[in-house]
Amino acid sequence: MEISFNGAAQTVTGSKHLITLWDNEKILLDCGMFQGMGKDTYTLNKEFGFDPKDVNHLILSHAHIDHSGLIPKLVKDGFVGNIYCTHATFDLCKIMLMDSAHIQEADARFVNKRRRVQGREMIEPLYAKEDVVNCLLQFVPIDYDTPFEINDHIKLLFTDNGHILGSATTNLSIREVNETTQLAYTGDIGGYNTALLKNPSPFPQADIIICESTYGDRLHNKSIHPDQEILDAIIDTCKNRKGKVIIPAFSLGRTQEIVYALNKLNLYGLLPDVKVYVDSPLAVNATRIMRSYASNLNEEVQEFIESRPDPFGFDRLTYITDKRDSQKLNDQKGPFILISSSGMAEAGRVKHHIMHNIEDDRNSILIVGYAEPLSLAGKLRNGDKMVKIFGVEHQVNAKVKAIDSLSAHGDYQEMIKYLSCQKPEKVRQFFLVHGEHNVQQSFKAKLKEVGFNNINIPSRYSEYSI
Repeated sequence: MEISFNGAAQTVTGSKHLITLWDNEKILLDCGMFQGMGKDTYTLNKEFGFDPKDVNHLILSHAHIDHSGLIPKLVKDGFVGNIYCTHATFDLCKIMLMDSAHIQEADARFVNKRRRVQGREMIEPLYAKEDVVNCLLQFVPIDYDTPFEINDHIKLLFTDNGHILGSATTNLSIREVNETTQLAYTGDIGGYNTALLKNPSPFPQADIIICESTYGDRLHNKSIHPDQEILDAIIDTCKNRKGKVIIPAFSLGRTQEIVYALNKLNLYGLLPDVKVYVDSPLAVNATRIMRSYASNLNEEVQEFIESRPDPFGFDRLTYITDKRDSQKLNDQKGPFILISSSGMAEAGRVKHHIMHNIEDDRNSILIVGYAEPLSLAGKLRNGDKMVKIFGVEHQVNAKVKAIDSLSAHGDYQEMIKYLSCQKPEKVRQFFLVHGEHNVQQSFKAKLKEVGFNNINIPSRYSEYSI
């Protein structure tokens, strides 16, 4: 068996890990899009590092675009096998991949207007909506905790890892000649006692572990409740400075978590008397799916639903889908709260909203999770005073605040807690992915302290024989 790492290798985006068996059968774990990599992003997404026609099976850990976003291109370029995931992940991919195609087409049109004037080469979207329709025909949804035989020598089990709705650790039992290997790919690991989701579930003992490491060097600040941090930012901006709170948030998971927090603050009479807008067609559809899977959410949400049927709706909240209504928000005076995708502010409507509001010191931009350092949200988070948006420099006069405790990724203690179901001495090889290299080095040291050995930090396109 060989494993090659074609994305999310010493970086936090573009997950693609390819397993090649002794008979050349190939299993791809995730097929994610690179995001927030600056001018290199488009080029990185054009090349897989392998031939899609050679891949036999694709197993998807969850629906986030940095794990699923290149599936339509994979199929377009020749992949004909099945795509295995949980039921919720399949439902979410229907809307998220279509939205990804729409954003690519819209952004290409926007950027090409300037390129045409400059006499530069036009860019093409990586895939179109018809490619999304085609790839969805190859999905095979599977229940959690239900063993599934891909074929006579590959067995699959999904266990809940608490990251987002439908997310799973991929557990594979792979028989090669006279040896059977248990391999676990954690995908992205969620935290414990989060606002919406159940805690991560233990997973079977593995011989090989491929593990994420996003927050492998830090602990989330839990001394202040995230709802209080959100409220403080709203009071400071909307009540004291009469400005707008702009929140770049992923349409799936983070948006619903923030809306649920605002719903509770409104219920308790703590939220200032301002309008709240969710400006994202994708978030509207993701929220609808989240409602349909309410039984998958944690006990607190279940209890909330008993008294208020909709955790993601209240009287001051307006969901916006129409582009013209979105554009009107840029001319609307504050104060108000605006949640819009994407979380890294590299695409989608929020990029336009930031462009229109970033130079006004009455406004605030609230970063509510991890942002790749080269992304717009990452640059704001890092304190850049000038940022380029759609090719134009803008001065950062708006107040920028980051809230780490809302992250859908567990911190290093939570990841180690998740891995505590494993006997370290039985793990032959351990691979760290989905993390910045310096963070991975720190997490590697922490893993060694709890008994894990043979820990590798693969670079992009590196190959390992098992």
